[in-house]
Amino acid sequence: MKVLVINCGSSSAKYELFNMRDCRAITEGKIERIVKYSDYARAIREIKDKLFKPGRHAIKSLSEIAGIGHRVVHGGEEFKDSTLITGKVIKSIDKFSELAPLHNPPSLAGIKACLKIFPGIPQVAVFDTAFHQSMPRYSYIYGIPYEFYKKFGIRRYGFHGTSHRYVAYKAAEILGKRLVHLKVVTVHLGNGCSMAAVLRGRSVDTSMGFTPLEGLLMGTRSGDIDPAIIIYLMEKMKLSTKEMNDLLNKKSGLLGVSGISNDMRDLLRYVKKGNSRARLALNIFVYRIKKYIGAYASAMGGLDAVVFTAGIGERMKSIKDRIRRESGPVFGRNVEYMIVPTNEELLIARDTSRIIKRLKRRK
Repeated sequence: MKVLVINCGSSSAKYELFNMRDCRAITEGKIERIVKYSDYARAIREIKDKLFKPGRHAIKSLSEIAGIGHRVVHGGEEFKDSTLITGKVIKSIDKFSELAPLHNPPSLAGIKACLKIFPGIPQVAVFDTAFHQSMPRYSYIYGIPYEFYKKFGIRRYGFHGTSHRYVAYKAAEILGKRLVHLKVVTVHLGNGCSMAAVLRGRSVDTSMGFTPLEGLLMGTRSGDIDPAIIIYLMEKMKLSTKEMNDLLNKKSGLLGVSGISNDMRDLLRYVKKGNSRARLALNIFVYRIKKYIGAYASAMGGLDAVVFTAGIGERMKSIKDRIRRESGPVFGRNVEYMIVPTNEELLIARDTSRIIKRLKRRK
């Protein structure tokens, strides 16, 4: 069985074709410079053409592709698992575009294009938010009037779910234990950063909230902040809602604190040169991670492993080592601090394969 995975972002479309017999990637690529939603149809046609290019990775017929898996950022409360795409699912993805205006519309454009360009091939939506739907109500309800949850769906949703799910299971495999017996904190550190408390295989809390802005200090996002600061700055500086949104999402975080860069590699170089602002940004970054680890260990009643992943988490061992050095004495020697490369595309492919097999059994 071959499964095609497609991830449509705000300006690009990535793809990867898997042979599910051995879960091996056959070919992959990226179509860039997408400027409007109609361009996704062009991008999907290019992907189709690339799959038919002569060579050892080529396919000879569309019938070789058993299914297409799509990464979709927001599934609201409706989707607790990956699902076969139907007309009803498309309407729901469109509805949740209000909660993820930068992410769901490109995914939807890619899905609609695939339905036309790859006719008859089952399509599956894999949601970033689905993994966190196992959180208890006290983890996701905010301390504002309950009516806003009922009316507008304001609650903690969490993101990076495919990454957190993949590395939690992979960590258990590496440890030679079943995930249902473990208490794990997963730490996804890239330009966007989030953490999750994974208790016996289920997400019970996560740092990102109603949007990806909450939680850790990130490349350009502020993370946790007193809401009154937003009101204060808007009044003091006469900022519009758009300007405030840009400030919190694009001008804050590592970039805002350091005044240098949102790239951790740059900041580490400046730290070595003795730059105090770069050091401050690094210290805040590490401190918040340690604070969340402590909170999640308390929430789960213990801790077996801390798993680092994504760009910073995978490539900057010094961050993991510092956190282990500074928090290790608190949790003891039995806690494993691990680096596990994420593979969200493989997880999407596996989910797609699982749902297609289920579909075939029903026929």
